[in-house]
Amino acid sequence: MKIFLSMIFLVLGASILIAVVTIYQYKADAQQYHTERLDRKEESVRASINYQLRQTTYEVITKNIPLIFRTKIYEIQDIHNLEIVLYDLEGNLLKSSKAAFFEDVNLKIPEEDINRLKASPDKRFVKRFKEDGQNYQASYTYITDNYFKPLAIMSLPYIEDDGMMDDQINKFLIRLVEVYFIMILISILMSYLLSRQITKSLQSITEKIKSTRLDKVNKKIEVKNAGHEVAIVIDAYNSMIDQLEESAAALASNERESAWREMAKQVAHEIKNPLTPMRLTLQSFERRFDPKDPNVQRNLKEFSKTMIQQIDTMSSIASAFSTYAKMPAQQDETLNLVKITKLALDIFNENYIEFSSSDKNISVKMDRTQWIRIVTNLAKNAVQAVKDNPNPKVIVKVFVENQSGILQVIDNGIGIPDSNKTKVFEPKFTTKSSGMGLGLAMVKNIVESHQGTISLFSEEGKGTTFTVEFPIFTP
Repeated sequence: MKIFLSMIFLVLGASILIAVVTIYQYKADAQQYHTERLDRKEESVRASINYQLRQTTYEVITKNIPLIFRTKIYEIQDIHNLEIVLYDLEGNLLKSSKAAFFEDVNLKIPEEDINRLKASPDKRFVKRFKEDGQNYQASYTYITDNYFKPLAIMSLPYIEDDGMMDDQINKFLIRLVEVYFIMILISILMSYLLSRQITKSLQSITEKIKSTRLDKVNKKIEVKNAGHEVAIVIDAYNSMIDQLEESAAALASNERESAWREMAKQVAHEIKNPLTPMRLTLQSFERRFDPKDPNVQRNLKEFSKTMIQQIDTMSSIASAFSTYAKMPAQQDETLNLVKITKLALDIFNENYIEFSSSDKNISVKMDRTQWIRIVTNLAKNAVQAVKDNPNPKVIVKVFVENQSGILQVIDNGIGIPDSNKTKVFEPKFTTKSSGMGLGLAMVKNIVESHQGTISLFSEEGKGTTFTVEFPIFTP
């Protein structure tokens, strides 16, 4: 829009500036034309007057000027088409080419004009004035005799007729408006196409930049016929993408190494827990074992029972880590969330678990086993959260909202403290005395791998709501 408006204002500004400069130049040329024309007229009239002064039989003195030019002044006026007025040296009227001079001609030159004439180096000055809306010039100069002695003052009133000039200016301005109107239309089209081309490239760059993510492969920008400045931005972005991919690969590698180190530490820690009682049990059994003891069979069974329990614990630990580490199987199918959720809840015997749905069939695209795993983990957490509540309640809802399938698991348990809300989805975080804190981390992993989202809302002492959202499948 700035480019578009700038070009329009540029053309309009140029047209206005040219019109102003043209009018000014026309006025200046007109004024110069009238000044030069008056100079030429004055020279011609002066030559005619000097010729008459040389030819006259009257004595060439001031008081004889009206006699010398009694009729001749009208001939000079007709020849030069210019009014002529003669004054004595004090500025009093002597002779005028106008018939009714006493009505139309000043009978005396103003005193300040006579002083200006006397002070002028070339004994001449031009007076400009305006009368009845018409511009005038009047030149004042001395008439001299053959010995260059001043005889009288000659005044030549000159009308500045600018009618022809004004007509030319008006015609020029009309043509200027027509030409610039066409230019404005052309500039509107050109600025629109130019700004559209520039903004199209910038819009493409903006969309690419907005979609840039560290956790996915980002495509480079390819724009044909991009301007030099835009091409620089595109090259910088494409270079940044290369660097980003290298950084992402290095970061992913470091994160994998860190995750495996943490996993190894956790596995080692969890396995050591059952190994210690197994060692102590073996040492105790070795010290106290007596084949002749009548209770040897009972002691052997207790020993075996203890060892089996610890082995089961180790097996459970191995299974939990295996389940967490295993990526969700991508055997997606169209599932009816209502039906599969009810099926997953059938394994729970708690009668305070309630299920409701807004529709009989809510379809999503995902793995059946993974969905059951999500429901059972969230329901199990809810059951454990309400175990100390005298009136436990767990509500499981499935409904549709904003073209998404929603699963909500609501409990009235102990709630989650604010300090723990950001940690509940982290591996190995747990507030329970047993367990390894992998259940919610596994759920989050499954949900995000299927382009879904999971969130929680919890108030300590009032309960917790987990919300899982998946896009609805539309065949």
